[in-house]
Amino acid sequence: MPYASADARRELLGEVERAGDHLSVALSDLSEAFELLDDTTAERLESELFGPVQAAYGRTRRTHDEFARRYNLPGGTFATAARGAPGRGIKGFLDDASREVLEADSVLVRLQDSMLPVEVGDPELRTGLSQVRELIGPFQNRAREFGRTLGR
Repeated sequence: MPYASADARRELLGEVERAGDHLSVALSDLSEAFELLDDTTAERLESELFGPVQAAYGRTRRTHDEFARRYNLPGGTFATAARGAPGRGIKGFLDDASREVLEADSVLVRLQDSMLPVEVGDPELRTGLSQVRELIGPFQNRAREFGRTLGR
């Protein structure tokens, strides 16, 4: 059944890459919001929101690339997010980033629930996916709290 295993590995890589693409868009949205903030609030955004998403994105890419290397599969072609429209404002960028992080988490939840990571028998991959989910898990609450304190 090597063919089935190879297909499962490629499918798994595709889903990890999809989660990474959502995190990339979230980073772009957070960067746009950062540019619209005063220095103090921008520093808060960086430490509370951008930093954890950036770490999660890096971990996603590393998990993807290391898994691909272990099984001689092609590396990722993660999307680069386009710059957003400046008229959306800080709140719009935060809302969009929240949706993207939530979607990335949903992709990873579905992947973990599918048992595909267990079926391919790769503990490093499972650990990497769990670490990404830990990094982005608190994002929704942090973003909501950050948004509530804007303008105060």
